[in-house]
This record gives sequence, structure tokens and C-alpha cells, in this order.
Amino acid sequence: MQIRPYQIYDWPAVWRMLEAVFRAGQTYAFDPKISEQQAQHIWLELPQVTYVAENETGELVGTYYLKPNQPALGSHVCNCGYIVSEHARGQGVASQMCLHSQKRARELGFSAMQYNLVVASNEVAVHTWEKHGFQIVGRLPKAFKPLNADYVDALVMYKWLAEPAAQKEAVTESAPKPEPKPYGKTPHV
Repeated sequence: MQIRPYQIYDWPAVWRMLEAVFRAGQTYAFDPKISEQQAQHIWLELPQVTYVAENETGELVGTYYLKPNQPALGSHVCNCGYIVSEHARGQGVASQMCLHSQKRARELGFSAMQYNLVVASNEVAVHTWEKHGFQIVGRLPKAFKPLNADYVDALVMYKWLAEPAAQKEAVTESAPKPEPKPYGKTPHV
């Protein structure tokens, strides 16, 4: 699978994926009657970057966007949205896009990634994000109303990206160890 920047000719395939998920009304808070132009604005114009995942035959099987989660003083934290085509689910596409987005976020200077509204009943997504180091930092009771269903909780999930563990260990191991400092009074000589 290859993950690459979105190109204008990708839109028909991206719209098919978005439309199916948005119309289902089970995982995204967008109006299930969203227009194609509104979806294009949300998925392509508002984000800083948008990517697509294509399989070995060149068919698009997923897409994600990456954008600052907040303006100005909160802009070091990014937000992403991911969609996998229905026939490609269960094949690791979301995992690969999640890893790719974390790498890209670091390259773009983001220090953390936050998912604002992960539907708690979307157990596959919750498991996938946890597997890639995201923590549930908040539970919003009854914050999501699936189409034709009762209210469900939504989760806020977060991961600090600024210093990957392997990089931190390498820095710690190569850094000179400071001399221990005596506590209390300095002894007289």
C-alpha cells in the first residue's frame, strides 16, 4: 500500500468513501445529508494536508486529513480524520494511515495529536488508536447521536508526539551523566 498526498483527480473516489461513511451516521458527527461541496470543504480545504492510501492496483482504499486542532496557542496539537473504504476494512489500512499521519505531523512541527470525538461504540477504531499509543483522556457522556440509534459516549484520545520513545532513549544514553550534587551544606575544606 502507498500513502500519498491527495490529488484533484482523486476526488471521485474520496467522495465515494466519505459519502458512504457520512451517510451512515455512525462514526462522524457530520450531517448525513451533507452535500458533496460541504464534504470537499471539510476534507480538503480546512485541513493543512490530505492524503490517500492506494492498494497495489492503484485503487484508493483510504484517506485522512491533518490539521491544527486549535488556532494559535493550541496549534502545536494536530487533529486527524480517517476513513477506510468499506471493502478494505480489516486489512490494516487505518493502522498504516495512523502511523503515516504521526510521522507527517512530526515533520510538520506538531507536538501532539488529538482525536476529539471517537465514538465509544466504534471499538475497532478505539482499539486501533490505543494500539498506536493513543490514550483516552476524556469520556463525553452521550455526546454522539448515531443515526437511528440512542446516544453513545464519545472519547477524546491523545498522544504526545514531540519526542518518540526510541529517540528519547538514544538521547538519554548518549547524554553525559551530570555529577551528583551534594545536598545540604557544602563541607568545609
